[in-house]
Amino acid sequence: MIREIEIECPSCSPQEEVTHEVLKEGQSPLVRCMECGQVHPAKMKTPKNVRLKVIVSKMDVSNTFKTELDSETVLQVDDELVVDDEESGIVCPILITSLEAGGKRVNAGKAEEIETVWGRAIDEVTVKFSAQEGTEKTEVIEKRVPGDYEFVVGAEEKVGNTRLFISKIKVRDGNFRSRKGDVVLAKYVKRIFARKKREGSGQRGSSRGPW
Repeated sequence: MIREIEIECPSCSPQEEVTHEVLKEGQSPLVRCMECGQVHPAKMKTPKNVRLKVIVSKMDVSNTFKTELDSETVLQVDDELVVDDEESGIVCPILITSLEAGGKRVNAGKAEEIETVWGRAIDEVTVKFSAQEGTEKTEVIEKRVPGDYEFVVGAEEKVGNTRLFISKIKVRDGNFRSRKGDVVLAKYVKRIFARKKREGSGQRGSSRGPW
């Protein structure tokens, strides 16, 4: 997430406010003009905080929380956000899946404009494997891991007592990772396609123990 403000640019827009990215806060703030790229000092108003309604999905359960953010903070779908609800004491990292502003869904907006945030908890996630055995039999296996757990194409992954070799990974944006050595964090995984390792097989991979 980045903070953006509307101020005049001495280079390209000295009479009219344009969007700037805040590079440095404090007594001597620096900003970068998003129109021309000029970096210059700026006088900035003290930001105010807003309380946002956040609906967090974890497994098959959704809960509603409140979190405070700088009003100028820009939120975007697929950004990460740490929800800090003072009333419940819950602190939970999420991946933003949807935003509502002005009664409609948007892809991005400032915190002061956003009415509701929907997100998926990524402190722990359940990853589904399509595990192929032989040429016809495919079994769906699940593994629960931290959101930042790494899955590697071509590596061996142990799920319970089952040893698998990852052949490709479908990411939540719809793309696939199939090149050996490609790494995808668990929080971005839609599904993993793998082959079951037969006992006595000579295949090699990076052994990964169960979580």
